[in-house]
Formats: sequence, C-alpha cells, structure tokens
Amino acid sequence: MKIGALISIGRSRNIDEQFRSLHELELNCCQTLFWDTSMYTQEVADQLKAASAKYGVEITAIWAGWAGPMEWDFKSGPATLGLVPTAYRDSRLKELFRASDFLQMVGVTDMITHVGFLPENPNDPDFVGVVAALRSLCKHLKNRGQYFLFETGQETPTTMLRAIEHIGTGNVGINFDTANLICYGKANSADALEVFGKYVRNTHCKDGLYPTCGDYLGEEVPLGQGKANLPAVFGKLKELGYKGPYVIEREITGDQQIADIKMGRDLIRSVLRDLDIE
Repeated sequence: MKIGALISIGRSRNIDEQFRSLHELELNCCQTLFWDTSMYTQEVADQLKAASAKYGVEITAIWAGWAGPMEWDFKSGPATLGLVPTAYRDSRLKELFRASDFLQMVGVTDMITHVGFLPENPNDPDFVGVVAALRSLCKHLKNRGQYFLFETGQETPTTMLRAIEHIGTGNVGINFDTANLICYGKANSADALEVFGKYVRNTHCKDGLYPTCGDYLGEEVPLGQGKANLPAVFGKLKELGYKGPYVIEREITGDQQIADIKMGRDLIRSVLRDLDIE
C-alpha cells in the first residue's frame, strides 16, 4: 500500500526533518506543496531528492501553488482562486510553467493545482479561456512526459470532465480529494467517481461536512468523522483499477495534526485490507 501525507515546503521548514517525520509515521510516500514559487530551485530539488532517498518516502506529485490573493470561500473565491480570474491568469500560468521546470529537476511527473471555480457553461469566456491556457501548459508538460492533475472541489464533476475532454492532450488527470466535493457542496465523493473516475491518478484522503451557509465551505474534519465514506470511495476506486497512492491531507497544524494523520493512516489501512487492496 502506498500511504502518505501532503507536506508543505517553505523556507522556515527543514525538508530533511519533514521527511524524517513521514518515515516515523510509517508513511512511504507524499505530495509536496509549494506556495512560494521562488523555491523552484535546483538546491531545493536536490534537498527533496536526498530526503526522499534517505527515508524511503516517494514523492508522488508536486502541488503547485500560485501568487496573488486567495479566499477559500464562496464570496471572494471565484474572483481570486486559480486560473479562472482573468486578472491573475497569465501570471499564474507562467508560475505553472516554472513548476514544470521544477518537476523536471526533482524527477516527478505529476503536477497538481486548483484551477478555480470553472463555469459550468462551456461557452462562458472564462471556461474557454482557462481551457486554452491549460491546453498550452499541458502540451508543454506532455513534451516532458509530465501530467497535469486537477484538484477536485471547486468544479462540479461534469465541468471537470468537460474541461479534461476539451483540453484533449491526453496527459490530464485528477487528484481526487475525498472531502473537497463535499465541503464545496458540489457532489457526493463516491458518486463523483462515476463521472470522472477513470482520470484519477492521485488522492487527498480527507474528510468533511457539507456547507451549512451559502457563503462558506463546509468544515474539514478528521478522517472517519465526516461524509467522505472511505469504504465506498476506495471500493469504487478499486473497481476503476486505481493503483495510485492514498495521501492524507489534514488542514491543521501542530500535535493534533500528527495525531489525526496517525488515526487516518490506521483507518486507511483498515479499509484497504477489508477491500483486499494491497
């Protein structure tokens, strides 16, 4: 079983210590999250490769962030998140091209990001514009043997499927977050796999609750305490032939985050064993 966690890489964090912590948690893989794009350097890439080899923790994907304002809600989120806002689209696209360079330095093939609140109308200029921007990026990635993965949440499953089909480069997939579709009120996680499941290449194992207010996301909670229903989700992934990693994301910090990751690790192991997934 490839079970890991999402770790955030920043200048105040020691990369070796982060990978040692993953090893001590008996995790064998991870995703690395970057918001500071000035860290896309050969020096940082070498540190990641060294720590990965030292502790036997595989980097399965790099989560590529972008600069500028970001509001994780329904009020300001559509105007600030991802590539949808035209004010930030070009600059953020350039940052994703730079992330491709960094992936090549590290030797990782899969890039993940949130694209933003894609319109459901395929004729909306923002849908057309984002698809065109991503097509240019994905052609570039394909020439390098790299993949672009949508992080689920802000788009309905059908809209995400449509975007993948319209980009049409053959190297576009999904990082399936088991809670985001719930927290954004977009879909039931297991049912969403009926729409786009064949494109899933990586995961965030996370749990959450549906929104109870029209302006704010639903609450993220520890694995097993929300509506994600891991047995149903993992069972559907098994039916789809998914062989990728199960990467825990817990959006808090400190000792409680570590405790929740341990609990999540044990829950994932239990569910996978019950489903006879190795």
